[in-house]
Amino acid sequence: MYKICSNCVMDTTDSMIVFDEAGVCDHCRTFYNQTLPNWPQGEKGAQALDALVARIRKEGEGKDFDCIIGMSGGVDSSYLTYVAKEKLGLRPLVFHVDAGWNSQEAVNNIEKLVDGLGLDLYTEVINWEEMRDLQLAYFKAGVPHIDTPQDHAFFATMYKFAEQHKVRYILTGANLSTECIRNPVEWMYYQSDARQLRDIHNKFGTRPLDTYPVTSILKHKIFLPYIKKIRVERPLNYISYVKQDAIALLQQRFGWQPYPQKHFESRFTKFYEGYWLPKKFGYDTRRVQFSSLIVTGQMTRVEALERLERKPYDETTIDNDFEYVATKLRIPVEELKGYLDAPNRSYRDYKSQESLYLLGAKVLKALGLEIGGKR
Repeated sequence: MYKICSNCVMDTTDSMIVFDEAGVCDHCRTFYNQTLPNWPQGEKGAQALDALVARIRKEGEGKDFDCIIGMSGGVDSSYLTYVAKEKLGLRPLVFHVDAGWNSQEAVNNIEKLVDGLGLDLYTEVINWEEMRDLQLAYFKAGVPHIDTPQDHAFFATMYKFAEQHKVRYILTGANLSTECIRNPVEWMYYQSDARQLRDIHNKFGTRPLDTYPVTSILKHKIFLPYIKKIRVERPLNYISYVKQDAIALLQQRFGWQPYPQKHFESRFTKFYEGYWLPKKFGYDTRRVQFSSLIVTGQMTRVEALERLERKPYDETTIDNDFEYVATKLRIPVEELKGYLDAPNRSYRDYKSQESLYLLGAKVLKALGLEIGGKR
């Protein structure tokens, strides 16, 4: 039976959702009972941020830059770049990974921020032939999380660069203000699971991944932070971060161009989240995004419900988007439609390290090293 949360807009398209007697979902209860009490805001946030900035500056003494910022051109990473340089006085190297799907808007936005702030940009380009083969393998696998090849490459490349160049701090735009409610694992399985990535590629890929960057949960959760002392930090968690205010500032200061939806700086992610997921699986990521904004007071539930009444994709351009993706992957449109109509599969149908992720999440939360999300 269909049911929707009485507080946010998460619903039973998340098959693991649980409601209390008031009709409030476990996503909301986790936020109010666990995330919010442990989220350092106000004076506590300012103190935590000051301490972090002091550590970054000290580590960067005598170096060309004191940290790297992974930048996609989206609002979170763009605003973080502005804050790091203008508000915190840091000397970041802007790091971008080109996996072949950048929109022109994203390219322009990155250039505007880099030029406007006087920063250096380093771009790592992923081998397209390998990327294309891996992307197709995920389509053939029939799983929802077909954006994994792109996301995995982003993480792996940044970690590799930091390790090679002895950079101790990676700053990311990930934040609790707009991302405190996470996508259910069945919608978007852990992108860093190298075991699953290799299993899907071994089953459906056609060429070796000779240069495609591969990371692992153990490497970026244990080896890099505790052995190599490379830390991934989320500065936006320590400041008042209101999405619409950030967009307005970026537009006014840099001529930054907003996107119709979160993550749409990538042509592939726009197609995947806006069309493929809701059409093939019935998963609408706007529910997660809007619910995060609802519980943090940046959107009303009424507004979210009204916006959810509209389709997540543009009906006048979706045929062109579909053709673009097929052409980019060098397959007929009919083949791509065949993957859309094929039986749906789950991450559970392939080898994975899910048990390791669940154990790690419990340990990190018990130690107070991670907040947010249901798991």
